[in-house]
Order: sequence, then structure tokens, then C-alpha cells
Amino acid sequence: MQKAYKLQGKHRHYDWGGKTFIPNLMGVENVNHLPYAEYWMGAHPSASATINMEEGARALITLIQDNPVLWLGKETAHLFDSLPYLYKILDVRDMLSIQVHPSKENAVIGFNAEEKSGIPIDATNRNYKDKNHKPEVMVALSDFWLLHGFLPPDILEERLNSYFYFRPLINEFRGVDYQNLYSFFMQLPLEASDSILKPLLIEAAEAVKRGTVTKKDPHWWAHKYYAEGIPAKNIDKGIFSIYILNIVNIPKYQGIFQGAGLLHAYLEGQNIELMANSDNVLRGGLTPKHVDVKELLQHVTFVPTYPAILKGASLNSHELDFACPVPDFGLTKIAILQGDSYTISTHSLELLLVIEGEISIEGIIFKAGECAALQANSSIEIKASLPSVMFKSYVPK
Repeated sequence: MQKAYKLQGKHRHYDWGGKTFIPNLMGVENVNHLPYAEYWMGAHPSASATINMEEGARALITLIQDNPVLWLGKETAHLFDSLPYLYKILDVRDMLSIQVHPSKENAVIGFNAEEKSGIPIDATNRNYKDKNHKPEVMVALSDFWLLHGFLPPDILEERLNSYFYFRPLINEFRGVDYQNLYSFFMQLPLEASDSILKPLLIEAAEAVKRGTVTKKDPHWWAHKYYAEGIPAKNIDKGIFSIYILNIVNIPKYQGIFQGAGLLHAYLEGQNIELMANSDNVLRGGLTPKHVDVKELLQHVTFVPTYPAILKGASLNSHELDFACPVPDFGLTKIAILQGDSYTISTHSLELLLVIEGEISIEGIIFKAGECAALQANSSIEIKASLPSVMFKSYVPK
């Protein structure tokens, strides 16, 4: 009985995406020069992947609904209504919004409150689209940059001191008070925040022009956001976050986990991302989308963050595990030399994304950029016809 199938995901053409990485990886000709921001592999209701069956392409979400135990496995089907994660490839050309995700408990509370108030589920000012949390793990496919949690207190205080326009804010931080500092600035009248951010952005533009800053410096990213010109007023307050959050550089094939309450933003690069199947995002700027500062402040965890880069823990000579402290998903990297084979035993529905090389499973060829859907409770032999690197998503036992 067939256990492995070729999965066709869904491309998402958001404006912030690059135009070459995903098409080149997947062998797609981008004749219309569209931004290829994300490639979704999963059973998300708005963009379910399809599975190539003998009778034709079938939506993965429908297959799971028709026979959840077959596809998900008994335990996963019991714990979750559908595939509990969404697997993606991202190409971040322009930085994404400053954001935080709610805990599962708070997502339920927020969703029910917005339902009760009658806000349509597709309204632009809707914060909660579902009752789920949205933890996420990412692994870089290139040199990747992101903002990830608040700076340690001594570094943050030094940062505020080093920029003339931020020095009055030292009194709001008081060495440890992240909540007061961030809340104070985010709730300033626009005229007051403009008086801080506009001269700062002018200084940033001059520093970039002189070549005195690199991507490790917040000036670099502040200037990138307003590279086409600094507005006369109403400057996005998200600029402030660039200066008070950790700027993290992640090398290829290393990663990081981001849980509920962590203020973060992707800045630049390509990665794979695995997250709980949710659309709940609370934004704090650097976006034309809905920003709800009052709601955002209810969910940020106001503590310093010391970024923990994930290099992967060895399971054996072929497979590395990236630690994900949630029940919704897990992620491993598998590397196989040309001519070798490797057998995995699936517990849940597992998605095997080929990033380099070429493999075969049950006689089906999978090239770089292609994804195999592996049914639960199966023994799957992977044969490599070229040196190959894959990333496997799964639901933990």
C-alpha cells in the first residue's frame, strides 16, 4: 500500500517577498516577476496543499477530514482536529512587522471576545482569527537576520545612552523596567514620537551613506525601512523596536525557536518556518496592516531575551533534531550521501522537504524544492541519487 505521496503546496505572493529564491529552488519560471514570499505546505483552511493521488490531486485538508487516523495517526487525530502545524518556505526581501503571538489560553479569550463583539472574522481590524497559539521554529536557508526579544538590561541601557534622541527614555527604563519603557514609547502622541524618530532616521541615513554601520547596527535596518525617504510626520513607531530588540544573525542550516509573548520580526533572508496552524498575530509596527498597541501590550513578555541559536542535536549520523518545546510540531534535518539510503518510521503525518539533491521514495523521485507527504505509522526508506539535504516536519509522540 502506498505510503508516500508528492505534495503540492501553495505560493503566496506578498509584497515583501523576493522574486528569485523560491522560483529557483522549485524550478518555477517567474515570467510575471511576482514576489514569491512564502510557500505553504500543510492543511491550512485558506490554502491547503494538495496530494497527487492515482485519481488526481486531492486537498490535504479533505483527505485528513475523510480519514484522520490514516493520515495523522491515532494519537495525533485524538489530540488535534487536523494537521496541527503549517510548514513554509520564506523569502524575506523587505522586513516583516514587529509582532507577538498570544498563548493558547489568551487566544481563546481573545477570539471569544471578538466573536461576542461582532467583529467579522475577515475584518482588517480583527486580531484573533482562531483559538490557537502560534509558536514557531525557523531554520535559515541563507544568511538570515531577525529581531528576537528585548536586549539584556545593560546593553539596552547602553543603547539608549548612545543615541542622543533616546536619552530621555532612560528614566522610563530605570535599568530593568521593559514594560514601562516600551509601553511609554508606544503610547506617545505621534508628534512626540516623531520628534525622537525623525532626527534618528536622518542620522541613520547619513551613517549608511558614510558606510560606518553594518547589518549588526540598528541604524542599518531603520534606514532600510525608510530607504525611499523619511516621512515628514507619522513615522512608524515600530522603528523604536529595531533599537531595543536583539538583532540576530543566523547562519545557513541553523535556527531559532520563538514562543508566545516574544516580540520579534524577520528582517532579511530565506528560511523554512514551522508553526502551529494559526493566523493570530498582534502587530507593533513596520507594517501597513492593523496595529493594536493596547492589545499587543497585554501579550508581550517584558523580560530580556538571550537568543539561543539551534544547531541541531544529533539523533544519529544522518539526522539532527531542532528542539521545539511544544506538542504541535517537531523539525529535523536529514542528510544522506549519494547512493546511500535511510529509513524513518513515522508516528504522525510527516512532510519531507528536499532542499538539496535528489531522492526517491517508493519509486517516486523528489528533487530540490519538492515535498513528500508520508502517512502515519509507516516505515519509509529514502534513497539518495545525489548528496541530499531534507527537513522533516512531524508531530511529537
